[in-house]
Amino acid sequence: MPGGTVSLPQLVDWLSRFSGLVTENRTYLTELDSAIGDADHGANMARGMTAVMEKVGATPAAAVDELFKSVGMTLVTSVGGASGPLYGTFFLRFGTAAGAVTELDGAALGAALRAGLGGVVARGKAEVGDKTMVDAMVPALDAFDAEVTAGADAAAAASAAFSASTMGRDTTEPLVARKGRASYLGDRSAGHLDPGATSTTYLFQALGEALA
Repeated sequence: MPGGTVSLPQLVDWLSRFSGLVTENRTYLTELDSAIGDADHGANMARGMTAVMEKVGATPAAAVDELFKSVGMTLVTSVGGASGPLYGTFFLRFGTAAGAVTELDGAALGAALRAGLGGVVARGKAEVGDKTMVDAMVPALDAFDAEVTAGADAAAAASAAFSASTMGRDTTEPLVARKGRASYLGDRSAGHLDPGATSTTYLFQALGEALA
């Protein structure tokens, strides 16, 4: 495929950039979550990704599956609320689908991302329109896959995924939440961006930057 493959160091860079973005935007994510949730999404994600990068730095992985299984387990065990189990499951499924390899082509990366989405859906029982991270993740992966199918490299696909994720995030603002803590608010949950969908845009922003 054009542009070659995505290396293990690039995937570590993806995680590092995601950690930086959620830490940088911790207060904003918490403000979003204070409107419709437990006011802890930013703090939880920053703490979890800091723990991830400490673990990654202390015990460098030899393969993609090893890296992301470590990442997933660290998030599941170190982050409270829904975000730890959901992001942890995403990365666990990503690693399992990627396998014991040291690089991924665009199609393999897309398949691993899609497997991660499958884990999020299975764990959270959410679908598009429920006002969750799924609203940003589904369009992002659809855009990624479309680019790869058209012959684009992984970097271009990741850039398209980021753009699509931001549009998906923005669709959550008028929605009434049907899943999670926000669903308890009923109609009062409308008029606010979903914090999980917002942090998902950082996931794809970081991927695009790491592959650029």
